Amino acid sequence: MTKKLLMIDDDPDFVSGIKAILAAAGDFEVDVAYNPKDGLRALEAKQYDLLLLDIMMGRGAEGIMIARKMRKDPKLREMPVLIMTGMREQIAFLFPGEPVHPRFVDVDELVEKPVEPKVLLDKIDTLIKAAAAKRAGR
Repeated sequence: MTKKLLMIDDDPDFVSGIKAILAAAGDFEVDVAYNPKDGLRALEAKQYDLLLLDIMMGRGAEGIMIARKMRKDPKLREMPVLIMTGMREQIAFLFPGEPVHPRFVDVDELVEKPVEPKVLLDKIDTLIKAAAAKRAGR
């Protein structure tokens, strides 16, 4: 069954690389938003199996804002989010007053750019399966 993914990332070259990996793997329908505002609009308009989210966009860590908004939204809260970032060292500066931890919620994952295709596909698969199992277990 085709999995619907949304990718929010402001780097067109990175987006096309990831889309090529997903196209080669088959079974994925990928929508792209190149900024946080369009990304939030897409999340509200359509149902996705997973969100691929860049952290550093716009004036800084705008991806964090999207992840936090999603966790407060009952419709979006359960959607797995795979964070893709090129900034392991900078993460400590993004969360003033909060404990620094790479996992935003139970099933979320973080991968570093550049992303290895196999790692990306394994994490997407694991996250989608975990979310489905969680829903089935209710």
